[in-house]
Amino acid sequence: MGIRKDIRLYFADNAKDNQLYEYFNKKPGYEVFGGNVDGIQVVEEVEELKPDFLICEVVLSGIDGFKVIETLKTEMKEDCPKVIFISNLSHSGFVSKALKEGASYFMVKPVMPENLEERLQDLMNIGPAVDANKALDEKIASIFISIGIPAHIKGYQFLREAVKLAVEEPEIISQITKRLYPTIAQKFETSSSKVERGMRHAIEVAWNRGKIENINNIFGFKVYGSNDKPTNSELIALIADKMLMEG
Repeated sequence: MGIRKDIRLYFADNAKDNQLYEYFNKKPGYEVFGGNVDGIQVVEEVEELKPDFLICEVVLSGIDGFKVIETLKTEMKEDCPKVIFISNLSHSGFVSKALKEGASYFMVKPVMPENLEERLQDLMNIGPAVDANKALDEKIASIFISIGIPAHIKGYQFLREAVKLAVEEPEIISQITKRLYPTIAQKFETSSSKVERGMRHAIEVAWNRGKIENINNIFGFKVYGSNDKPTNSELIALIADKMLMEG
């Protein structure tokens, strides 16, 4: 199914940067309502305007973004808009809570308008296959954010694609050089060596941020110590196994 026209957006964001608002306000096919930084007002206006999407910051005055989505889901039920959280608060607890409350995505600022538009387009396509793929993307994103892999670097995209491939075909992890790297390289129109280096760089970034140990909290037992740094294949296999165990 294609993207229907006039996707209705409501922004609840206290950021001074209006880049997202300006981008979609000028973009054909979107209708922007503006928004509010007061959570109580957000609830009232969303109930009245009934947008397709609520782009919501966690930190709002009055009530926070989590309370906003909880209230809207209770009061609007099936009419509740899809919610995308955008925030500087990237702690794994915030991400997990957002997805648990029913948010479709959690994006860490700064958010490029093109990236948000891609997420909106993904969510406007409906069907079991799309829903399953979206759920997998959300789980992978949640883990990557919690262990400190930023979404704006190429290695993030390479690792995400690698995990998805390993979920679909677990044996590919044993052929990481001959099959996995070349498959990803072909998709992103780059070389296998750049894919390998991009992944390694992403893990290095997480390591230098000191967040790689957060993966122990995700799995509920000690996988890595403070001096342990996973290889590309180890991290991909570990996250893919978790996805498979969770169905």
